[in-house]
Amino acid sequence: MLHLLSRPRASLRALLALALMCGLALAVMTSSPARAAEDPAEPPAVRWSVTPADASGPDGRTLVEHSLDPGERIEEHFAVRNVSDESVTFSLTAADGFYTRTGRFDILPADQKSVAAGTWISLPEDVTVGAGETVVIPFTIEVPEQAEPGDHAAGITASVLSRQSAEDGTSLGVDSRVGFRVLTRVTGELTPAATVQTIESGYTLSWNPLRPGEMTVSFDVVNEGNTRLLAEGIVEAGGRRAGFPAEQEIRQELLPGDTRTLTAVVDDVWPLFLVPVTVTLDATVVTMDGETSALEPHSTQVMVWAVPWPQLIVIIGIALLLGAVIWGRLRSRRRFDAALAEAREEGRRTANSSADER
Repeated sequence: MLHLLSRPRASLRALLALALMCGLALAVMTSSPARAAEDPAEPPAVRWSVTPADASGPDGRTLVEHSLDPGERIEEHFAVRNVSDESVTFSLTAADGFYTRTGRFDILPADQKSVAAGTWISLPEDVTVGAGETVVIPFTIEVPEQAEPGDHAAGITASVLSRQSAEDGTSLGVDSRVGFRVLTRVTGELTPAATVQTIESGYTLSWNPLRPGEMTVSFDVVNEGNTRLLAEGIVEAGGRRAGFPAEQEIRQELLPGDTRTLTAVVDDVWPLFLVPVTVTLDATVVTMDGETSALEPHSTQVMVWAVPWPQLIVIIGIALLLGAVIWGRLRSRRRFDAALAEAREEGRRTANSSADER
């Protein structure tokens, strides 16, 4: 009876498995074309470059620099090269320039209004560049009569607005910009100046109590003058020193009014409870011809706690060990002296007893 019932159940399981496989195959065949139909074709990639130029084309410059008098006007050019496979219309923008706190040059976003050097530049609103072609666009820089002496930064970009879909289905506009710097030095009295502010230090102990640790020093460099500066110098801690920026870091350029936070790590500093830390700023002034002139060094000193906990633990451990040895020896000596005194006393008592018996 059991043997007769096993065959229908086995056949039933086989039929269910076959139906399931057919259903999965049907689902795969019907779902793949549907996904393909729903995926929109990705737009072709747009690639372009924007460089300073003369009237005939790119001239090898990476930025535009001029020294101009208040009220002076100058004509310039830049080139937009379309490396894409189709014609593209680029939006052209001039805006105030600035350095980020990490030292990267940028210009104000489109939703912020320029109030300084970005307003001195006049250029077309857009340009259409054919596939593989380069177009030269003229622009002008006109310094206002009331412009203050010193360095003023702006930038020119060519941008393309693209649409991207977020995970929730909403459409986002992404403005991709490529451009270059426009730096104008307005003639007049130049007053370069820089200071170091807000020094913060932290000491990191070495795991080895026989080795020194390291001092991490962060500080703000403030450009208080009206010229561009390169911030560099020395950090000293506990008789050791480290330069900033480090060899692998980029040179930090500050525009007038900029504040940049820098960090230096000084190795091999012994924890001597209070460690003097000195930051010496040796800034240099950047000129239009690429030469630099150094300012008078500016130094600021603070005291930083560096408690030698590993060394103290080792010293305390050694002291406790020595104390235990000395205490043990003292106890042994006391016991020996007590036993000796007791033996002498016993000897005297024995001698007195013998004398009495006689």
